[in-house]
Amino acid sequence: MTIDVLLGLQWGDEGKGKIVDYLATSYDMVARFQGGPNAGHTLKFDGQKFVLHTIPSGIFRPNLVNLIGNGVVIDPITLERELKALSHTGVQYLSRLFVANKAHLILPTHRLLDAASEAAKGQEKIGSTLKGIGPTYMDKTGRNGLRVGDIHRPDFRQRYEALKAKHLTLATLYPPIDFNLAAEEQQWFASLEALRQLQHVDGEYFIHQALGEGKRILAEGAQGSMLDIDFGTYPFVTSSNTITAGVCTGLGVAPSKIGEVIGITKAYCTRVGSGPFPTELHDATGELLRREGHEFGATTGRPRRCGWIDLPQLRYTIMLNGVTRLVVTKIDVLNIFEEIRMAVAYRYNGQHTDQLPYDLCDEDIEPEYKSFVGWQQQLTEATEYEELPAAARHYLEVLEALLGVPITMVSTGPDRNQLILKEVKATV
Repeated sequence: MTIDVLLGLQWGDEGKGKIVDYLATSYDMVARFQGGPNAGHTLKFDGQKFVLHTIPSGIFRPNLVNLIGNGVVIDPITLERELKALSHTGVQYLSRLFVANKAHLILPTHRLLDAASEAAKGQEKIGSTLKGIGPTYMDKTGRNGLRVGDIHRPDFRQRYEALKAKHLTLATLYPPIDFNLAAEEQQWFASLEALRQLQHVDGEYFIHQALGEGKRILAEGAQGSMLDIDFGTYPFVTSSNTITAGVCTGLGVAPSKIGEVIGITKAYCTRVGSGPFPTELHDATGELLRREGHEFGATTGRPRRCGWIDLPQLRYTIMLNGVTRLVVTKIDVLNIFEEIRMAVAYRYNGQHTDQLPYDLCDEDIEPEYKSFVGWQQQLTEATEYEELPAAARHYLEVLEALLGVPITMVSTGPDRNQLILKEVKATV
């Protein structure tokens, strides 16, 4: 058996949670492989809205096993809050939620350092979610971090205090900020009890045993491919590998174990925080996209920057991830537009190209657009691909042709059931 992968192809917020929730019925396990509580995977069903930050999006499907992999960084406070929300809705999770022993822990002083560092940057802020993600990954690569498995050690408190002391020394490099460390520590240690109640496993062996038993596994990514620490719009990126390669290190599996790679893109494009965004709209159209798409961060609440879909960017992430299937979300947000645009190439340094430059931050990029007539009608009644307006189908078919990857699903709304399956034509 192989592991299928589902991840975002833009700057995050592509609608991964809903698609994982839908696909989960075809799998036995959903495994998060990277990121931390900076993720905000939103699911809507039965008239309710749920936002998951750490727990895999398969948790709402009964009998499905969910694994928080070793590549994830965990804030026990956030995790406890999510667990309480699940209990409140009647979700039985204790027998189905597993945590890898090698997943690293976010300490209160990680969040202190994150906030102090970001505040010190002033106008050069990278747009951190201030969840302590970056400092935690820094300790991981610096070989100082605390892991889930460490909470069972008799000297855990001493290890904690040693790392805390290091952080407090580092914090003196920055101007002081308002942060009640004593209160945060009290809450953090109390929240460890919720973490201890979960089933802790050696994630790499857990995954391989499941594969050996013929279990079907879906790896769930967080953030988006353009936020990858190596291949994203550096330095305005997250601190982990958000692309398919991150599945191997984030779950402990070989590249040969990767099966289908399902890439998700919005029918337009958004970004939260700072950093380059070639197709961003700074006008009434961009504001209309934000309003119609309810584009505010599920984790931060910050308004998202909005623009037209960017094909050079998508070709780049499709290449990096080895995408085999595409999912297009939020096409319904475009319902009201008379004209819809699609960036098909770039022009920079006097060149016409479909490739991204070494550093998007340093280039003055002019997107070249292709225009489409809008369909200007609601899509709520469409349950089959053929029932979509002709103009919407044309937009999707041009997108599919120019990207060279089949579109297999189209999301027409936020609810679990607002999803159209598109038949993939067989090739000879």
